[in-house]
Order: sequence, then C-alpha cells, then structure tokens
Amino acid sequence: MSMIRDLRAAVRPSRPSMRKDGSAYDTTRDPSTPSAVVDCAIYRDGARVATDRPLTPHEAMRQVRRDGGFVWIGLHEPTEAEFAGIAGEFGLHPLAVEDAVQAHQRPKLERYDDSLFTVFKTIHYVEHDQLTANSEVVETGEVMCFTGRDFFITVRHGGQGSLRALRHRLQDDPELLAKGPSAVLHAIADHVVDGYIAVADAVQDDIDEVETEVFSPGRKGTPRGTDAGRIYQLKREVLEFKRAVSPLLRPMQLLSERPMRLIDPDIQKYFRDVADHLARVQEQVLGFDELLNSILQANLAQASVAQNEDMRKITSWAAIIAVPTMVCGVYGMNFEHMPELHWRFGYPVIMSVTVVLCLGIHRALKRNGWL
Repeated sequence: MSMIRDLRAAVRPSRPSMRKDGSAYDTTRDPSTPSAVVDCAIYRDGARVATDRPLTPHEAMRQVRRDGGFVWIGLHEPTEAEFAGIAGEFGLHPLAVEDAVQAHQRPKLERYDDSLFTVFKTIHYVEHDQLTANSEVVETGEVMCFTGRDFFITVRHGGQGSLRALRHRLQDDPELLAKGPSAVLHAIADHVVDGYIAVADAVQDDIDEVETEVFSPGRKGTPRGTDAGRIYQLKREVLEFKRAVSPLLRPMQLLSERPMRLIDPDIQKYFRDVADHLARVQEQVLGFDELLNSILQANLAQASVAQNEDMRKITSWAAIIAVPTMVCGVYGMNFEHMPELHWRFGYPVIMSVTVVLCLGIHRALKRNGWL
C-alpha cells in the first residue's frame, strides 16, 4: 500500500498555490499532506487567504479556529488511511466517512450533529459519431460533500466532475462565498444539476435519431427499423441517468424547505431553484424511459411484421409452384390408360393450362398484397 501511495505521489502533478501578493507559483506538496488532497484553502470574508506554501488540513483548520473563516478541502479518491486523519481532525461521523471512501453510493442527504453529508452523482455525456449497440452514452462519477460550521470537504470519485473551475468561479464572487460553506454546497448542487440538463439535451438527440430510424420508410414505403441492441443500450444508459437524478430530488427539496442550522437562510432559497431544475430533468428522464420502451416495442413489432411478410411471400410462391408439381405428379404415375398420353395436342394443352393456372394464382396473390 505504501508503494502505491508513493507511485501516486510521483505521477500526481504539482499544483499552483498563491503567494501573499496573489500570484501563482508551482510547489511540491507538503509531505504531511495526504496525496489525495487536490486543494486545501482558507476563505475569510469571501476571499481566499493567500499563503506562502500549501497548508495541511490540520494547519488550515487551526488557523480557521484562531482567525475565523472556513476551510475548503478537496480530495480525489482517498484511501481509508489517507482520509482517517482528516476525518479525525474535523470530527466526521464514521458512517459518512465509510461511504465517502467506498463510493458507489446512492444520492442522499444525511444530517449529523455537527455536519451535513451529501452525495451527488455526476453525469458526463460521452461524445460519439454514431450510436451503436456498444456505445457508452453517459459516464458517472460521485461527489461527496461534508458541510460544517467552519469547513467544507469534497471527496470526488471518477475521472469526471472536476470542481477546479467551480472553485475559481466562486472565488470571483466574494459576496456569495462570504455566506460560508453552505454557499459552496449550493454551488456544487447547481453545478451538478446543470450538468444533468446538458446531458439530458444530448440524450434527447440520440433518442430522436433512433426514433427517426425506427419509423423512417425503407423500401416500398415500409418502416426500415433499426438494431434493437442500440435501443437497449440507450435504455440502459438512461436507467443509469435515472438512478443519479431521481434519488437527489428529495434531498434538494429538504434543503430548500426545512431550516437547517448549517445552511445560511439567504442560501436556502437558492436550493429551491436547484430543486425545480432537478424536477424538470427527472421528468425528462422518466419520459426518455417510457419513450424508449415504446420505440423498442415498435421495433420488435416491425421485425415481427417483416417476418410475416417474408412468410407470406414464401407461402405464395409455394402455392404457385404447387400447380406444376401436381401436374408432374399426376403424369409421373405411369398409368397405362391415360388418354392424354396418346393425344397429339395433350402436351401443349397441359402446359398451357399449367401456365394459366400459375399466372392466375400469381395475379390473385399480388392483388391481395401477398406478393
């Protein structure tokens, strides 16, 4: 395990920090800081406190307790050992810590004595030139948030959902950031839900494409259909999307409706907007699921109709071929007393009758739509 940590520390690039004059510089990480820590910063009065070197979580929390403000620590896929020291420093509940380390959690909101634990599932749309039965449409990740009175900790899992741009955007809005950790929680919730909206629009385009192919006319004006595997794959991805969206609606409603000690009243009203957007996305996703069910059933019905069409054609040609087969069977029995055998016009008459019967059957079947 120690060798794995050393390798992770070796390949992890150094990150810029800030001098007291606000300029950025590259520096190596403090050896006492867990390698999973992406950023650790103190915010006071809506501004990031500049430091000469990156702070450890312990140092940051000690300064916050002495001078005020709050600390925001970002981690990426920490191990249990890497997170143990931070959990002890901030008094995080063991159950929440276990969920944060293990990941693969359902979106939820849990309240403990001195903190809120929130789980978000991030969704990223995978670009593809053409949807196939093996196309991956969405990728999922997770962001766990610990919200306290003077700290905010994010634990991110998966390659998507980076919060660096969000942190910079918040730093450009000191008035909002001055509201404390609850402002960061709202910003992350809004960021995640905005991602849902973008993915929903992209998935809608894929569904429209599949729907067009299923119902677009092929040869002779009949629907040409599409590969059922593509529809099923898209349905699986929509199901994954629904698992991320639906469980999150109730936590967002709780944050917007119930006063909570750790949520600033001025921030609470903004959660209502997030809940409204999330409800709209949930309706879209549920609609996607129902629409894909209908498209899949229609595609299977078209396949059944195509099979019936083929069977009717085979049956029609079998009926036509049955006429000369019957004639050949009759004259192949070699009866001795068959008047047609010694009649000069027997052969042409029989052949003419056979052709007329075949043409008559063909015309009747074609008129009835079997051919």
